[in-house]
Amino acid sequence: MKLQRVRSLAVKDLKRVVREPANLFMAILFPMILTVAFGAAFGGIGSGGGDFSYTVGLVDLDASGNHAWAEAFRDGIWDTGALVVAEYDDNETAHDDLLQGTIDAIVVLPVDFGDSIDSFIQHPNDPGLWVNTTIGLAVDQGSMLVGAAVPPMITQVLALTISEGQAMTLSLPLEIGAPTKVASSHLTQFDYMVPGLFAFAAIFLTMNVAQAFATEREQGILRRINLTPTSPSEVIVSGVLSNLVVGAVQVAIVYGASSLMGFRAQASVLGIAYALIIVLFLVLCNVGFGLITASLVKSSGAATGLSFVFILPQMFLGTFVPVSPAMARFVPSYYVTDALTSLFLRGAPLSSPVILNHLTVVAAVGVLTVAVGIVVFQRFGRG
Repeated sequence: MKLQRVRSLAVKDLKRVVREPANLFMAILFPMILTVAFGAAFGGIGSGGGDFSYTVGLVDLDASGNHAWAEAFRDGIWDTGALVVAEYDDNETAHDDLLQGTIDAIVVLPVDFGDSIDSFIQHPNDPGLWVNTTIGLAVDQGSMLVGAAVPPMITQVLALTISEGQAMTLSLPLEIGAPTKVASSHLTQFDYMVPGLFAFAAIFLTMNVAQAFATEREQGILRRINLTPTSPSEVIVSGVLSNLVVGAVQVAIVYGASSLMGFRAQASVLGIAYALIIVLFLVLCNVGFGLITASLVKSSGAATGLSFVFILPQMFLGTFVPVSPAMARFVPSYYVTDALTSLFLRGAPLSSPVILNHLTVVAAVGVLTVAVGIVVFQRFGRG
């Protein structure tokens, strides 16, 4: 393999993207228009609700000696049907998991939790004898639903726990602290969508790659290249490199456009560079999908249609459309969106196990997909 030939072919592919209006739109203008459109539509909208199950980390610091109230409160959380309890021994471990998106919220029972409830039960009409305390609450900054859904449910659970199943409107010696977040900033619905926009833009490279190779085979370009000293591996590697460049440009466009629409990432420059690497591995996945698509069709029009077999699952399962995580884990775009959510919205460190795991998965799928795409294309798609 000669690098000079690879570079020349990669430059040829990049010129094709710039000179052909359809390719230019899909690769460059589409991410910008998509980002601006979503920013204009959702930039001023806050969090909403939904029918989902949330995992609440419960940290029991109660030192009153009467743990019956803590157990009743825990059972009350389970009884909501919308909240799942994960118990922790200390606040630090729970916050680490919240930072990585493993859990959705944290409830911390103070040391005088049981004493406070006992004081209310014994003197319900004499607030002067109550032991007043505050229950700690932290919610996931990376979810636009948790902040709106979890605090009201926790408040209701507390009231029902104290009143033993009967709703009450009286004042209580306990209150829910103002929810803290992983990072203190007001997020709009558009902010929550931005990580998915990066994946959304990269997904459509499947169609670009499939159309490009199918068109070159249809026009006899690949056949003529096969008559030169250029090897098939040089043709494919040049296509991979040119699309990685396009993917990097897309990342810059989406980040720049979203910043103009008000998005502010909770990440350092190094974190943004890390996000670029993750997205480029998704680009690699979709280059492989494009090669597979181009190998199975006889025209660029058919390539466009077949490419949606790979585009639609990634788009609806792994971007900003809320779906079941169990289904989403079958598409690489899910891991990219979730990793970028942790980096940009939760402010998670680069060494976060969840992010490293997602990077590993996307990288492995990317390499495997391209390898399969090369084998299939050399076998069926060279023309």
